[in-house]
Amino acid sequence: MISVTRLNGDSFLLNAMLIEQIQSFPDTTITLVNNKRLVVKESEREIVQLMTNYYKQVGIVAIQQKAGDSGES
Repeated sequence: MISVTRLNGDSFLLNAMLIEQIQSFPDTTITLVNNKRLVVKESEREIVQLMTNYYKQVGIVAIQQKAGDSGES
């Protein structure tokens, strides 16, 4: 789960696995897989970073630097 903030200042937890699309209109709009849309204060970049951190935390995304590190220069 990631913590995001509605435009009115209320924070809530969102299941990052349900996010299908993120857009800026200029407000950040998150579209979920069920077509529900949420408008949040965080930027697209912040949401992507929160999602990436969450995926790493639960083991969905491996740390690419270690996986691709062959020790060559």
